[in-house]
Amino acid sequence: MKIGYARVSTDEQLLDMQLDALQAVKCDQIFKDEGISAIAANRQGWESALQALDDGDTLVIWKLDRAFRSTVDAILTLDNLRDRGIEFQCITMQIDTSTPEGRKWYRDTASWAEYERELISQRTKAGMAAANRRGKHVGRPKALTDEQINHAQSAIAAGETVSGMAGVLNVNRKTLSNALRQHGVRSHA
Repeated sequence: MKIGYARVSTDEQLLDMQLDALQAVKCDQIFKDEGISAIAANRQGWESALQALDDGDTLVIWKLDRAFRSTVDAILTLDNLRDRGIEFQCITMQIDTSTPEGRKWYRDTASWAEYERELISQRTKAGMAAANRRGKHVGRPKALTDEQINHAQSAIAAGETVSGMAGVLNVNRKTLSNALRQHGVRSHA
C-alpha cells in the first residue's frame, strides 16, 4: 500500500500540486497538514501517515522539505521506516529507498534540503534586520499604539493597576507590561 503525505506551511499556500502528484503515483491514502511548519512539534497529518504504515508499505512525499525537520530527522525517519519494513519515495527527487542508489540519494538530498532551509532562514533574518535598521516594524502588528501605552502609563501613575488597564485596553496583562517596559516604564502590579 502507498501512503502519501502533503504539507504546506501557511494557510495561503495550496496543497493541489502535491495532492495531484501523490494521486498520479496512485497513493492509496493521503494525509496532509495545512498551515503547519515542518519544525512544528505537532503535525497531526504526518503522525497519522506514519501510524498508518505497515510492513511492505511505501511512504510517498512530493519533496523532502515537506516532511522532515533536518537531515538528522530525515535519516532517523528513514532508518525507522526500514526497520519496520517500509520503503520511501520522493516524487520530485526520484528517490526510491528500495534500491541502494535510492538510499544513498536520499541521504544526500536530505542534507541539501536542510542546507536550503538554513539559507532561507538566514536570508529572512537578514531581511528582517535590514527592515528594522530602516525603522520598519517586522512581525505581527503591535497590540497597542503609543497613545494607548501613554494613556496606560498615566493611569497607572495615578493609581490604576496594570491588570485593570490591560482590561480597559482589551489586552493581556503581560502584553501591557511588555509594552510599558519597551517604553522604559517599570510596571507595578
